[in-house]
Amino acid sequence: MQNRLLSLDVFRGLTVAAMILVNNPGDWGHVYPPLLHAHWNGCTPTDLVFPFFLFIVGVSIAFAMGKNPPTVLKIARRSATLFGLGLFLSLYPKFNFETVRIPGVLQRIAIVYFVCSLLYIKTTRKTQIGLLALVLLAYYVLMTFVPVPGVGYANLEPETNLGAWVDRTILGTNHLWKAAKVWDPEGIFSTIPAVGTGLLGVLTGQWLRVDKPVAERIAWLFAAGNGLVVAGLIADLFFPINKSLWTSSYVLYAGGWAMVGLALCYWLIDVQGYRKWTTPVVAFGVNAITVFFLSGIIPRTLALIKIDTPEGPVSSQLWMQKNLIGVWFVNEYNASLAGALTFLAIWFVILYVMYKKGIIIKV
Repeated sequence: MQNRLLSLDVFRGLTVAAMILVNNPGDWGHVYPPLLHAHWNGCTPTDLVFPFFLFIVGVSIAFAMGKNPPTVLKIARRSATLFGLGLFLSLYPKFNFETVRIPGVLQRIAIVYFVCSLLYIKTTRKTQIGLLALVLLAYYVLMTFVPVPGVGYANLEPETNLGAWVDRTILGTNHLWKAAKVWDPEGIFSTIPAVGTGLLGVLTGQWLRVDKPVAERIAWLFAAGNGLVVAGLIADLFFPINKSLWTSSYVLYAGGWAMVGLALCYWLIDVQGYRKWTTPVVAFGVNAITVFFLSGIIPRTLALIKIDTPEGPVSSQLWMQKNLIGVWFVNEYNASLAGALTFLAIWFVILYVMYKKGIIIKV
């Protein structure tokens, strides 16, 4: 079995492109619902993007480490680098350490990568399956049965659930998501089941490497993915699918769709050989962390640059959205989507040139 799947790079590229699209609308006040996260319970297409990436991290671990895994020190160094980049994003441009948000997307990726890598090189597949089941069950029990200190009862509300209490107690309100202040969608407690999403990827990667006919591997992966989607919907009846809490039902549901997506890409690209269209998408996949990091830096930088208008100074990003893109659209939602697509297109040109020149920035 090869050590690299083109379909995995394509799946990663599609996921990163979707991440850039939903994170950078032209106008946050006018975004089509599928491009927004669910308000609380439930799952939109946007809610699948982050778990897809964590799933891909797990699959990549199984393929990249193979029979010659890196040392624990090397794994720790890469994890620390990812975590540090995430903190830098939180700090930029004010660099206020007293109110910096400590959790974040890259920080969660770093932790999931570290834990899943150690589990991959130190435990068997049977142990990994057992740990996955234990994590999902334990998280369900803790979140739904353990009384929250200061509240007196278990609940799944944004500000009063057990995870929010843990995050506030350990990190303090100054270091949580600024939009909420008392809870964080990438908080400490919900990172535990997020590791489960990474483990699903690790197990999937190991399955794709087994010495069995390719049709059998794909069929079983597709069946398992659909089974997890159904299991997630059943679990949703008593433990709602919720990205912010990263509930066990959400792990099953999103992980199932990730398996189905990868199985489809694997069959189309690596088995059927439909590869001509893949290069632009792979360009996003091979520099995934780079584009995510810089696509977070650029909007913050543009917000620092002010342009005088009759209504007063506005950020350069807002000025460009209104005067270079928005003027072509009557519908403000279409204008906002066009802004996001323009940002994505600019990144496509940059990443395509980098890919063609063999420039791959590894973290």
